[in-house]
Amino acid sequence: MQKDTKVILQEYWGHNNFRGSQQTIIDSVLSGKDVLALMPTGGGKSICYQVPAMAKEGLCIVVSPLVALIQDQVAQLKRKGVKAIALTGGIPFGELNDLLDNCLFGNYKFLYLSPERLQQSLVQERIQEMDVNLIAIDEAHCISQWGNDFRPAYLSCSILRELLPNIPMIALTATATPRVVDDILENLKLDNALIFKDSFTRPNIIFRAKRTEDKLFQLKKYVGKISGSTIVYVRSRKMSVSISKFLNENGFSATFFHGGMTKSEKSEKLNLWLNGDIRIIVATNAFGMGVDKPDVRLVIHYQIPDSLESYYQEAGRAGRDGQPSIAIMLTSMEDKQRAEQQFLSSLPDVSFVKKIYSNLNNYFQISYGEWVEEPLSLQFNEFCKRYELEPNLAFNALRTLDQNSVLTISENFKEKNILKFVASKTAIFEYLDRNRTAAPIIQTILRTYGGITDYDTKIDLHLLSKKTGIGEGKLKKLLVQLMEDGMVEYQHSTSDLEITFLAPREDDHTINPFAKKIKDFNNIKQSNMAAMLGYVDNTTQCRSIYLMHYFGEKSVEKCGTCDICTKNSKKASHLNLGEKILELLTLAPHTSRQLEKITGADEKELLKTLQGLLEDEAIALNFRNEYIKK
Repeated sequence: MQKDTKVILQEYWGHNNFRGSQQTIIDSVLSGKDVLALMPTGGGKSICYQVPAMAKEGLCIVVSPLVALIQDQVAQLKRKGVKAIALTGGIPFGELNDLLDNCLFGNYKFLYLSPERLQQSLVQERIQEMDVNLIAIDEAHCISQWGNDFRPAYLSCSILRELLPNIPMIALTATATPRVVDDILENLKLDNALIFKDSFTRPNIIFRAKRTEDKLFQLKKYVGKISGSTIVYVRSRKMSVSISKFLNENGFSATFFHGGMTKSEKSEKLNLWLNGDIRIIVATNAFGMGVDKPDVRLVIHYQIPDSLESYYQEAGRAGRDGQPSIAIMLTSMEDKQRAEQQFLSSLPDVSFVKKIYSNLNNYFQISYGEWVEEPLSLQFNEFCKRYELEPNLAFNALRTLDQNSVLTISENFKEKNILKFVASKTAIFEYLDRNRTAAPIIQTILRTYGGITDYDTKIDLHLLSKKTGIGEGKLKKLLVQLMEDGMVEYQHSTSDLEITFLAPREDDHTINPFAKKIKDFNNIKQSNMAAMLGYVDNTTQCRSIYLMHYFGEKSVEKCGTCDICTKNSKKASHLNLGEKILELLTLAPHTSRQLEKITGADEKELLKTLQGLLEDEAIALNFRNEYIKK
């Protein structure tokens, strides 16, 4: 018996009504139709497959590209009391088999898996035995070579049409140009699919681009002027730390977030921001996917992203509650050149991808024909140093291998601590007697890890820190001291990438099948960057219209709120700017920044007006570089 969808929405999500096309999409899916749903970021895509799946008997299979996104979705469903399973990389065969059994006999409602998992024959065989009520392909633009996040493994999603020929399929995305839409329909064999497209426009977001040679000053100005939760996007881990530090030093509560942090650090910083204890989070693009915070009032891009798809998705994290919000891009004269350098000059060609693949296998000592299936930890900077590689180019080559299903990359800082007590029991007791302060900590380690006197043991510093009340830093110092005193053997290592190989090593035979795709992909990236820089350089067309035309929406009205739309009205309102400046300078000397803040004038117009007044000798500059009235 089919359950009422509005009752499900109210019970599990706390909403009384559906938004946009949600109701129509859900009704279509429940009637057995295939659907392609194009909805803006924050438009509630997951509800479009989760609600109908829960309304019917059976299991919904969801294909999603990111482990973090899968884990977040599963965690959210579990918190709602809904049974869900995730099949991600690195699961041993026995555990995988048990999880698939749970899907068959455990009354689960959702099975989330990566496209790589879908290629496994075991998974395909077991899927055919399951009572499936719906297939959902999330982030469906990944199936298109013209999409910003193309993943060739997504092409395997079409196998679900063969495995489950009578089960409806829904494909969902928030970033699809007309070319990408055609690719999705063709590759997923959605010949008679109903296409629902909610406008990608976000009328509550004010889009602006600000060119300035003092981006830190402008950053401080905007976060000071616009209150509320804020995201500042940067392109590097180092930049996320330095900008966060700058904001804190200037009186704002800020933290940073990037892919090189530990899972616990990410969770801690994210929760501080989500709960409002920290107002600003400065992040790389590792942040945002699956993060649902409706009241973000300001999103600032401190550097230019690689594409309009990336930009619009990240900017779209502002104002998900429908309230007025602002998305600002800060650029300088050098930024265009830097963006081209980072994103275009670092596109790897076929020969370089082969070189990286060979280096990677040699680094892990994998022989020809061998397949190491367990995840491997990689210290990326050390890898680049060993093989004298340019980091950006090397990382993009790794991403190319990831996109073409040779391996998967997970950006996740990991720390490994291996310990073994090598001293005799008598020597350990004597050491404890001589070092009374450290004795309770050493005893806790010995009690926690029973075989630590016999063999190398992986220890958890976080666990020991909780048990002893001693910080992890102090624990490391103690372990080093124990090693220097001849009590233990201690190995400490870190990694910031995790690599999982998806196929045996076959060198050129591994790369050659997608060599042409690498060339096509590089051409697409160049096209994406051209459109992105066009947005930055644009001085005449409404920013919303520019963005919507890119995504194939032609009949869009001017937003009336972006910097382009308001430029003329600003000019009109500042006709008397010169008079305002003279009035202020009659009272006291002012710097240009003080005048900008008081008058609210555009920086360029203010400087132009000041230049005119200087030329007319109506004002002058004093020795403090302040403007004074003559």
